[in-house]
Amino acid sequence: MPPIRIRDNLELKPGDYQLLLKGIPIGKGSLLVGHLLAMDPGNVSERISGVPTKEPAFGLDALWITADQKEDATYAGYTVVDLSTVIATHLTELVRSHAYELMGRQELQSLIDQLKQTAPKIVEDLIPTILPVGTVLKVVRNLLKENVSIRDLRTILETLGEYGPIQKDANLLTEHVRTALGRSITRKLIGVDGDIKLLTLDKSIEETVAGGIIQTDQGQQLSVDPVFVRGFIAALNEKAMQLANEANHTVLLCSPLIRMHLKNLIDRFIPSVIVLSHNEISSDVNVKAFDTVRLAHAG
Repeated sequence: MPPIRIRDNLELKPGDYQLLLKGIPIGKGSLLVGHLLAMDPGNVSERISGVPTKEPAFGLDALWITADQKEDATYAGYTVVDLSTVIATHLTELVRSHAYELMGRQELQSLIDQLKQTAPKIVEDLIPTILPVGTVLKVVRNLLKENVSIRDLRTILETLGEYGPIQKDANLLTEHVRTALGRSITRKLIGVDGDIKLLTLDKSIEETVAGGIIQTDQGQQLSVDPVFVRGFIAALNEKAMQLANEANHTVLLCSPLIRMHLKNLIDRFIPSVIVLSHNEISSDVNVKAFDTVRLAHAG
């Protein structure tokens, strides 16, 4: 990632901070100097006094406490962190959620150069013979936007080398890469019981979305009735909230044909929902269908 520059801003109140990306604020917080942040992870045995606040990275309820309260707070079950940890955690989360914007040609080229040292043939055969670096960058950004790790760059480039000769659309190439990375994608979604709890789609919804995919000069686009969208999002939101009480991740399973378009649609309303295709579920993962999303008139 690019270097982080720190500067004073006299327009901010004492203790306040802003995090900017390309000059635009993407996060902010307020610290109480001389205090510690105490968060309830859900198993606090005894409440302590403090100044109510919100933890900036995740928006959780928290308390500002003094240093002499730390031992009592920790004993009571609170997670207590200092100010530098608060900022570091917030920065880490913002970097993760904006990684696709931080990944540019220069950053990608650095990763490619590293891979070239151990697997030169993969890189030489792919770029620029099969695909230009711009297309590879778009695929990598697509992966990062959905929090898919790009550590296994070798598999990513090998997959692009396999499908690149017959497919030039970066979005469709991304779906092939996601299939190849299926094991790593699903691994982080497995719950403590060893299963992935997820939502499935009613057949009529899948068919409506599939029927709304059209080919344009800019590639494939989704065009569906706004009434359908409102009904679908309302039904999905209801089931997603129910699943959130049972699992750490809200996962929706669908066919590979519509996954990309469905994710783009859902992102406008419920970006926290993870959309997986059947092709991305590795064979050694146990899947449990929590419920099926249906339109209200479908019963």
